[in-house]
Amino acid sequence: MAYKATQSGLWDWDIIHNSAHVSEEYVNLFGLDPSTKEITYELWLSLLHPDDRTSAHEGVNRTIQQQEEYYEDDFRTIHPDGIRWLAARGQVFYDAAGNAVRMVGNVQDITDRKQAEIQRDRLFQLEQAARAEAERANRIKDEFLAVLSHELRSPLNPILGWTKLLQTRKFSETKMAEALATIERNAKLQTQLIDDLLDLAKILRGKLSIEAAPVNLAFVIESAIDTVNTAALSKSIVLHSVLPNIGQVSGDSNRLQQIVWNLLSNAIKFTPKGGRVETRLEQVDDRAQIIVSDTGKGISSDFLPYIFESFRQEDVSITRKYGGLGLGLAIVRQLVEAHGGTITADSPGVGLGATFTVQLPLLNVEPEIKQPDELPQQALELTGIKVLTVDDDPDARELLTVLLAEYGAEVLTVDSAAEVLANLESFQPDVLVSDIGMPEVDGYSLIQKIRTLTPEKGGEIPAIALTAYARVDDYERAIISGYQRHVTKPLDPEELVQAVVALVHSKL
Repeated sequence: MAYKATQSGLWDWDIIHNSAHVSEEYVNLFGLDPSTKEITYELWLSLLHPDDRTSAHEGVNRTIQQQEEYYEDDFRTIHPDGIRWLAARGQVFYDAAGNAVRMVGNVQDITDRKQAEIQRDRLFQLEQAARAEAERANRIKDEFLAVLSHELRSPLNPILGWTKLLQTRKFSETKMAEALATIERNAKLQTQLIDDLLDLAKILRGKLSIEAAPVNLAFVIESAIDTVNTAALSKSIVLHSVLPNIGQVSGDSNRLQQIVWNLLSNAIKFTPKGGRVETRLEQVDDRAQIIVSDTGKGISSDFLPYIFESFRQEDVSITRKYGGLGLGLAIVRQLVEAHGGTITADSPGVGLGATFTVQLPLLNVEPEIKQPDELPQQALELTGIKVLTVDDDPDARELLTVLLAEYGAEVLTVDSAAEVLANLESFQPDVLVSDIGMPEVDGYSLIQKIRTLTPEKGGEIPAIALTAYARVDDYERAIISGYQRHVTKPLDPEELVQAVVALVHSKL
């Protein structure tokens, strides 16, 4: 009765005659037909899971051959109700000559226990994998932060160094021009690093915006090549391009140019002096294919699978030769995929150059290409235009005053929202240029207060938000709050002047 209560089945195997007597519980555990008359060793093996037969057979043979008294094994059976785990325990009897003649034992259903063990092992493996992934992510993050600190500080060194020298020393006009060019170049480099971080933040939050329109890729690629031409000339790198007119794609021309610019910049960066960078545009079935190849340092086979991952760089050591944050290619992949395309990287190995291939779906039609409207250079004139500017930072106020005055504007610069409201009606500006991050009353609250005023008191004044808050959310909030334009810092003088001109013209 105890065996029934524990769901144990008994067996008594006559090894000499290869026949066994088994209990009813044994028959139930193995799913045997109760009318089965002959129970043999071969029948028992056939009832086991195919993956367990060899090990079970070896276990029985080992026990008998080594003349062990006890036999133990766990195995799976294919039961009509499903796979079951059974634990077999038996005792072997030998004759005077040492030959095994009989084995008596029992089997017990241990399916629940085994499933719990399997689940526990699976969870343990998942936990180990998660821990390893978390450690990898933390390591990559730490490496990235170290590189970020280095890359942000490095451009500051020549900027602050030359600024101090220009304040305390006298230089020739040639040397002063070189110093200013160095400051500008490093400031632009730092701006690009920040833009990459902001683009990545948009991607991670699903906020990446694509303003799609029919785009001629040949024009986009030519613009990108023009942008990197100076960098290529400085390293005597030949830029060769083959750009046939293969039609148009649906996309954001600025983002598409960003894709090609990133690929070309990388190619130039990793190609030694006197090298070659080639850009080809082809049609492959119904897709446009952009191929950027170089004769540079190449990509190791170990790193190639991770080339488009965020925060991944092949070399993060302090002796690394090439700067950057390792975000460019991750952003490129996201931009390509946002246009419904694919990007792949290939390299024969270190020192053998690299090739990046972008494919984008072609449009079936070729509508007229609409070139972006640009203000003529002579339109950048602010004579007769009154501009009220507000910024709590004195250096920013001085820059705005000098900049706008240089273009002919009449400028009133104040340091707070309260001062804006106090001068708005008396000064009667044509345009307001306002900082956003200010103490007491910020730029959002300021424009909301202005919009409650009557037109006579300045409630309808066109306004530009000039701010270091440069995310998509910041742009949307500025427009919703009441600004017509959103211009980001660091300031591009012509961009601000163009925005002022556009708003004044829109009032006419």
